[in-house]
Amino acid sequence: MTAALGVLVASLLGSLHCAAMCGAFVCFYAEGGAGRLPAQGPVPHAAYNLGRLVSYVTLGAAAGAIGAMLDRAGALAGVSRLAAIVAGTLMVLWGVSTILATLGVRLPLAMPAPLRWMQREFGGAIARVREASPTVRAAVTGLLTTLLPCGWLYVFVATAGGTGSALGGALTMAFFWAGTVPMMLAIGLGAQRLFGPLRRRLPLVTAAAVVLLGLLSIAGRLHPPAMSMSMPMSMPMSHELR
Repeated sequence: MTAALGVLVASLLGSLHCAAMCGAFVCFYAEGGAGRLPAQGPVPHAAYNLGRLVSYVTLGAAAGAIGAMLDRAGALAGVSRLAAIVAGTLMVLWGVSTILATLGVRLPLAMPAPLRWMQREFGGAIARVREASPTVRAAVTGLLTTLLPCGWLYVFVATAGGTGSALGGALTMAFFWAGTVPMMLAIGLGAQRLFGPLRRRLPLVTAAAVVLLGLLSIAGRLHPPAMSMSMPMSMPMSHELR
């Protein structure tokens, strides 16, 4: 099982969280009403998901570059793989807090000021394209999804940072995006009601998967997707995760 496959599987399992978080925005561009044109055909849905891809990959590359700087700073202090350790710790903390919240344990959490600012900026941008065509609404919404204060998204941004490279971070977020596409398309096509019975089951599973990925990252057994691209062609590629 490779790191990329782990990210993809966790993203697929957790895409119901994406449905809960982003379902209203999919409806915003897909449905008519209030003078808006409804989305017709696959183009708006493609624009939304391609916008998300660009946004996620850009954020992943930035996180990977920051991770590389952390690794260099850690090396100077005699600490190897600092980015992976920090990323793994954040993943474990998020997963444990999610499990506790799912089990009914209330945690005193407050939204940081930067996240509140991002949320306001997202809302303002969405309001400005309210009367635009469905494709424009969809593309803008997709491009700006990284402004949402979504812990599920940013735990994978931390994973991208843990790769310690811009390319590894970009690939990590591309795999995360790929895992969310089926659910986002299902919502856009009006099939979200089919997934209702699963909503109660998956939060614990997805949080446990993130905790596992975090522990593997801390232990140094979670290798970035980009590593397979830098290995010589003659070397076997079946042991990215030993």
